[in-house]
Amino acid sequence: FSKQGQMKFIGHLDMVRYFQKVMRRSEVDVAYSEGFSPHQKMSFAAPLSVGVLSRGEYFDLEVNSTESSKVMLERINAQNAEGVEVLSYKLLPDDAKNAMSVVAGADYKVYTDLFNQNMLDAFMNQDQIIVKKTKKSEKEVDIKPLIYNIKLEDDGIFMQVAQGSASNLKPDLVMDAFAKFAQVTLPEYVTYERIDMYCLEDDNLVSLDDIG
Repeated sequence: FSKQGQMKFIGHLDMVRYFQKVMRRSEVDVAYSEGFSPHQKMSFAAPLSVGVLSRGEYFDLEVNSTESSKVMLERINAQNAEGVEVLSYKLLPDDAKNAMSVVAGADYKVYTDLFNQNMLDAFMNQDQIIVKKTKKSEKEVDIKPLIYNIKLEDDGIFMQVAQGSASNLKPDLVMDAFAKFAQVTLPEYVTYERIDMYCLEDDNLVSLDDIG
C-alpha cells in the first residue's frame, strides 16, 4: 500500500489500528486469534518512520475466505482515507514466511538538489563510512556495507539499503553522513519516500510484491 500526503504523520501503531478498522468496514473475512482478547492476524513488514512517504508498504493478513484480488482491492480502497491506497492484494504460498521475518532491503528516494555527482562519488569512494549508531549512542558503525546502491537522479537521491531484523539502515542516517562529508547543511525538513521492500532469494533481492 501507499502512504502519501498528511498520512505520513500517522505513526506505525496507529496505522495498524487504522487497517484493523478498514478490514472490518470492508467486511474482509479476517482470521482472529483465540483467547480472551482476539485480534486480527495481521503482520506488517517493517515500521515506517513518521514523516516518511511510501509507495511500497506491505502487511500480511490471514483470512478465512476471500474474493478475487480485483474485488478485494475495490472493497478495501472504498474504505481507505485520503492518502492511503492498497496497491495489490495477493494470495501467498502456504509455505511463505511473514513479511516481517524476510525483509532484507528497501529502496528510498530523498528529494533534494543540494548534492552533485562529484560529492556522491567521493562519499562512496571512502573505505569506510563511520557513524554513531544513534544520536544518543557512542557506538560507531561502518554503514558502507549496508548501502547496496546509491545514485543521483533528476529529482533527488535514490538509495537501496539494508532493512530488516538482521541489519537495518535508515536513509536519514545516510544523508546525515553524506551532508557532513560534503560540508552541506541539510534543511530542517527533507522529504523521504520508501519506494519498495525486498526479501532475499538465492542471494538476490526480490520485491515483496513479486511473491504470491
